[in-house]
Amino acid sequence: MALSQRIGRFIGVRQHRVDPGGGGPRRVRHPVDVVVVGGGIAGMSAAVVLAERGVRVTVLEAASTLGGRLGAWPEQLADGTQMVEHGFHAFFRQYYNWRSILRRIDPGLGFLKPIPGYPILSQQWPTEEFGRLPPAPPLNLLTLLARSPSVRLPDLRQMDRDAALPLLTYDPVRTYAELDGTTAAELLDSLKLPDRARAMLFEVFSHSFFNHEHEMSAAEMVAQFHFYLLGNGEGLAFDCPDEDYATAIWAPLTRHVGRHGGRVVTGAAARTVHRDGDRWRVRTADGTAYPAGHVVLAVDPPALAALVGASPDLSREAPRLVERMAAFGTPGPPYAVARYWLDGDVSRRRAVFSGVSRQPTLDSVTLYHRLENEPRIWAERTGGCVVELHAYACDPGVAAEELAERMRVELGVLWPEFAGLRVRELRARVEAQAPAFTPNSHATRPGVRTDADGLYLAGDGIATDFPSALMERSAATGIIAANHVLRAEGAAAEPVRSIRPRGILATR
Repeated sequence: MALSQRIGRFIGVRQHRVDPGGGGPRRVRHPVDVVVVGGGIAGMSAAVVLAERGVRVTVLEAASTLGGRLGAWPEQLADGTQMVEHGFHAFFRQYYNWRSILRRIDPGLGFLKPIPGYPILSQQWPTEEFGRLPPAPPLNLLTLLARSPSVRLPDLRQMDRDAALPLLTYDPVRTYAELDGTTAAELLDSLKLPDRARAMLFEVFSHSFFNHEHEMSAAEMVAQFHFYLLGNGEGLAFDCPDEDYATAIWAPLTRHVGRHGGRVVTGAAARTVHRDGDRWRVRTADGTAYPAGHVVLAVDPPALAALVGASPDLSREAPRLVERMAAFGTPGPPYAVARYWLDGDVSRRRAVFSGVSRQPTLDSVTLYHRLENEPRIWAERTGGCVVELHAYACDPGVAAEELAERMRVELGVLWPEFAGLRVRELRARVEAQAPAFTPNSHATRPGVRTDADGLYLAGDGIATDFPSALMERSAATGIIAANHVLRAEGAAAEPVRSIRPRGILATR
């Protein structure tokens, strides 16, 4: 164990149990049917836990493939078929609940490979490296401040230390009470940081949550700063699968659910949710009805709002949920993903994953031919490379191909050798499904339990009373939804874990 982790554990920076689980027999002892709407991380996490406990669970996924924003599907290229992801995702090591689900298909998580480094690229300033820090606070923060050229001692003296204190004193109640009405941009203004530090340390960070800092709650930014840097003992290090997500994750999880008696139905778009006496009934686009004692809605915000709006019974059964959908169902800004197959390769010095600061469109670069086996084989056969460009929060109303070209040109400025590579294939798309974390939204953000008995929500936009984000929040809320079902039916719940619940300087 590293010195920073020993110090961190001494001050409480370690894994914490949010829900100890237990509380009854491991398996439900009578027939129970549950329908899970959505086959992404949240829905499949709920389904895994429920199926293992003897619940007859059915997952309904509207798309032909599973995964949501962690999805993957085949694309026909001129020289063969390649799997394409919905976008790059970092599997951080404090994703305790998501990793617990993944251990069902690989107990040693051998398919996850460490990604060395976490460089931030900029046209204005030299590249900075954030991946090779001590894993735990406070040494990681002290090392960052000592090492980063973005923040020098004179800059710290000019910084408004009172304004910076909330970053170190995160509290799951007080932080939102004090800062949810403020934008992240306003909080950053108040810090009086040099422009370079703001761009390299904070703006890249806030964009990673698919929100612009001038439209994002300052409380949410503080919460995520705590979750990723100041509240966990694992550091900023992360891993990624060495195969595409469908092969590495979704096919094995589908088999796991099936072995435990559950079923996963793709191409089944839920259209309405009705109350049928003391049970629920989910009806899909083809008219099929799926009865259930409990329902878990694990879809993105726009899809959830549409489903709730199309279900008249919910106005009576869950009026608070219905009331919250108008604001919650509006997603964050669009995001764009472009995967290029190119002649030739970029420099061997380039990192597998890089964040990008202050480019108009481009937010990250991933070299898939150095990450996953299928692109690696293609690159070795052709002498080319496979590069994914990602814009986390881009301009609305712009076509995917135009955004892809903008990102290609912007990377060519940062990596001159990239500009000279000929494009062999391009697959680009732009979507708007990620949750918005706008100011003053926390108080009305729905949680896992709704005001209707037996109806639950899960996903990365659903509120939790402990620090979580992105894939980890999806998995955690899926497990919590399953736990509500299990406890209602007299069975033991699944443990839920998180990081240190409060900042290193927070007081109760």
